[in-house]
Amino acid sequence: QVQLVESGGGLVQAGGSLRLSCAASGRSFSSYAMAWFRQAPGKEREFVAGISWTAGNIYYTNSVKGRFTISRDNAKNTMYLQMSSLKPEDTAIYYCARAQVMAILTAPGFYDSWGQGTQVTVSS
Repeated sequence: QVQLVESGGGLVQAGGSLRLSCAASGRSFSSYAMAWFRQAPGKEREFVAGISWTAGNIYYTNSVKGRFTISRDNAKNTMYLQMSSLKPEDTAIYYCARAQVMAILTAPGFYDSWGQGTQVTVSS
């Protein structure tokens, strides 16, 4: 099993930017799709962006298209989420996750390894 640790969260004003990182340990990072999810207070965990193991396929939820960019560096066992033009509604705990399969799937149940999360707060 892979261990995941997120970093890079914080407090930012609306319109600002943050870059999240997800560092993985273990040998199974590069063979599977990875994704970022987020969970706001009182809401269900939602898919934000996903990336295949070769980075050849990338998928974003509609609300972040054009503002967020997901990437990964398999040599460094690290995944990133560059977030720009942040909005107050982006406020949430952001989690990285490794899929059980190679495909990018949006349901949390298809992911078997999760980080502890990093808080992103966007003030208006």
